[in-house]
Amino acid sequence: MKNYLNFETDIKNLENELEKLKDPFNQEGLSEVDTKKIAKTQEELDEKLQNIYSNLDPWQITLVARHEDRPKSKFFIDNLFDDFILLEGDRYYGEDKSVITGFAKFSGHSVLVIGQEKGENLETRIERNFGMMRPEGYRKTIRLMKLADKFNIPIISFVDTPGAYPGVGAEERGQAEAIAKSIECCMQLKVPSIAIIIGEGGSGGAIALASSNKVLMLENAIYSVISPEGCATILWRDPKKMLDAAKAMKLSAKDLLELNIIDEIISEPLGGAHRDKEIILRNIKIAISKNLNFFKEMTGEEIINHRKNKFLKIGRSKGFVNNPESLSATQLPVTKLQQIFKSKKNILILAISIIAISLLFISIS
Repeated sequence: MKNYLNFETDIKNLENELEKLKDPFNQEGLSEVDTKKIAKTQEELDEKLQNIYSNLDPWQITLVARHEDRPKSKFFIDNLFDDFILLEGDRYYGEDKSVITGFAKFSGHSVLVIGQEKGENLETRIERNFGMMRPEGYRKTIRLMKLADKFNIPIISFVDTPGAYPGVGAEERGQAEAIAKSIECCMQLKVPSIAIIIGEGGSGGAIALASSNKVLMLENAIYSVISPEGCATILWRDPKKMLDAAKAMKLSAKDLLELNIIDEIISEPLGGAHRDKEIILRNIKIAISKNLNFFKEMTGEEIINHRKNKFLKIGRSKGFVNNPESLSATQLPVTKLQQIFKSKKNILILAISIIAISLLFISIS
């Protein structure tokens, strides 16, 4: 049974009508299939999908990103990679089922795959903790990222989480420290890392795995510091103002690409990734191959500098930095006063001038 969002009522009606036309035996008696009407209804459906999905507001995009039928990390891992070897445990506390990790083959090359998994039904969602990772999950990914770095194996992460788990137990076991260590580990890797936001990229729970050389994002995914409902509750004490919050937060792929927070948008089938999973698989495979080839000839040091410069550039396009492409160190632009102090001769002249002025004031007094 298909699941529809609240703005897809017309689409639901057209699809139901189309199903009846294709299966006349559900009607009274037998009749011939009306191919002309089927073709016309299909055209109406495609047009309606085009009109709706080309004009989605940020809150509607959020609903699509959270769609129940949207393909999850496990689906991509099962269908994009070969010889996947599941690895579990953080060697400190235990196993976190909300993140799937292991080594696999992609187009014949070894890769480390990390996928935040929300689950497909109620039972698996409870088991996966709705994709909200605990400290042991982040420590598990750190352990494997260091292993991949040691053996020069690229890292591919699928990000899909409302945020890190905020429970008391997680906080007692060092949730904030685990997220910080994961970000630190990501930034120090000498191997290329690619993060793909496939659904919901929420807060530190997402950035802990998305501190990558390349951050890719599905067309109808979201990436934000907090959920629209949480933002509305904090700012206006009214979670119903989530549309205003979603607009202000710039959480859509299009907005984030303009802000240079992500590097690429992966297009989805008309109506969302859940409508044609074969198309989204092909698009993601092409994107991964292209971005892995980008780093093929780079050294470890060049990969680190690429990642560092990527994040240092964010928010600087209209700032004081003249050349944001070269930001391996955070240096402020040299002012005229700093240029004066760079020359020993200028410093000597300045000192003599200060002394002369001071003596003049003394003699006057």
